[in-house]
Amino acid sequence: LQRIGLQLRATLENITRLRAEGEDFRWYLKLKCGNCGEVSEKWQYLRLMDSAPLKGGRGSATMVQKCKLCSRENSIDILSQTIKPYNAEDSEKFKTIVEFECRGLEPVDFQPQAGFTAEGAESGTPFNDINLLEKDWNDYDEKTKESVGIYEVTHKFVKC
Repeated sequence: LQRIGLQLRATLENITRLRAEGEDFRWYLKLKCGNCGEVSEKWQYLRLMDSAPLKGGRGSATMVQKCKLCSRENSIDILSQTIKPYNAEDSEKFKTIVEFECRGLEPVDFQPQAGFTAEGAESGTPFNDINLLEKDWNDYDEKTKESVGIYEVTHKFVKC
């Protein structure tokens, strides 16, 4: 059992509280089997709203998966209480925005996609359904007459 944190780094322009919004937010990951080292070819997503039972009545996890290669049953859980916003003062620094509890299923890559929200740093103007697939996003804040943006999005995983 290990906890792995996903750290985000981005340059924020006139924006704060960048966050993964809602139970249906999709964390797109590539997952590795801790037993044989096989990595999923396709992006797989985890959502808070999803739950699957663990073998032998040991509760549940966000995702339970049998490895195609070694047949080991592995699981991974999103720890909902660890989901944090990325704020203006975090700009250009790595910050843990979520932690996963891993039982044999380890995230090795992350692809930010749609479903992020943020707000204007000064104005509080809400920006919804931000897509970070291109690792860059920009818009215009009518209240402050300023451009807003999220740039150079990158990530790393850390053991917690």
